[in-house]
Amino acid sequence: MAEIEAVAWRDDALVLLDQTRLPGDEVHLACRSVDDVVDAVRRLVVRGAPALGAVGAYGVAVAMLQAGREGWTAGRLSAEVDRVRDARPTAVNLAWGVDRVRPFIAGGVSAVIAEATTLVAEDTAANRALSRRGADWIEAHCVRRPLRVLTHCNTGALATTGWGTAFGIIRELFDRGEIERVYADETRPLLQGARLTAWECARHGIPYVVQADGAAASTILRGLVDVAVIGADRIARNGDTANKIGSVGVALACHAAGIPFVVAAPSSTVDLSTATGADIEIELRDGAEVTAWSGVAYAPEGAQGFNPAFDVTPAAYISAVVTERAVVEPGGHVSVEALVKGETS
Repeated sequence: MAEIEAVAWRDDALVLLDQTRLPGDEVHLACRSVDDVVDAVRRLVVRGAPALGAVGAYGVAVAMLQAGREGWTAGRLSAEVDRVRDARPTAVNLAWGVDRVRPFIAGGVSAVIAEATTLVAEDTAANRALSRRGADWIEAHCVRRPLRVLTHCNTGALATTGWGTAFGIIRELFDRGEIERVYADETRPLLQGARLTAWECARHGIPYVVQADGAAASTILRGLVDVAVIGADRIARNGDTANKIGSVGVALACHAAGIPFVVAAPSSTVDLSTATGADIEIELRDGAEVTAWSGVAYAPEGAQGFNPAFDVTPAAYISAVVTERAVVEPGGHVSVEALVKGETS
């Protein structure tokens, strides 16, 4: 089965699998302007930290091609590249992808595209490596077999450049014959778990059920889950992690139940310039996402929606953080820097 390709560069355009249309329709969107890229990022046509890194890198090439067509000044080009960089504030990888290729602008569009393509290849390889590390750690810390795994939001190939991060660990465990069932939280309000994670589970033949976010704590405390595995959009220097809203509730339930809560993300998601989770800006999205679905309101007329897209899980409630370079158990003797540098002792 061909790997899902959420982000690609074809015919001088950034091509995205439109995740707002899944699972019903598989539609690809070609972005040929900065407005196209920014709109796709903000509408969640593409989402997930690693995928956003690739979008940031290729988005610079989109800006450069538009600059050539429209005769922009260098200052205008820089400002438009910043628009791509700042399209979503919580996920660090979008800015990281832009910053990775920005020094190559002087070499022309081909140089930027080449570096972006290198970034994509590196990320896919990193996902496979972190999946093996995470699966090894889980096998060493969970006695029951086969495993019942809970996950929140979507962290598969749709959220990355290939394979997946937290979902990549689930895929690795499934390939090892270790998965009994995946509990996929629906992930309100946009249902990335019900729409996307379930779609990927079905695609790979992984046994799963979809549950309401509000059921997650009960499922864990009833002893129906052996380990929870989620992704991260930013990892602070002290080990706090930001992820899709609802993640911290899963962590608290795992802590109360005494089962592992594992965070998996590429090393590019580690932001050593952010001291703690309190310093992470939490994106507030349109309240209508909470009070309506597909344009149909289900809350009383005039109801205001409060819609933080992310929450922060304190390091104290995280059993392990996994990147392609290391596994760190917050509170242990190995610092978060190891997640980037690969030092484990």
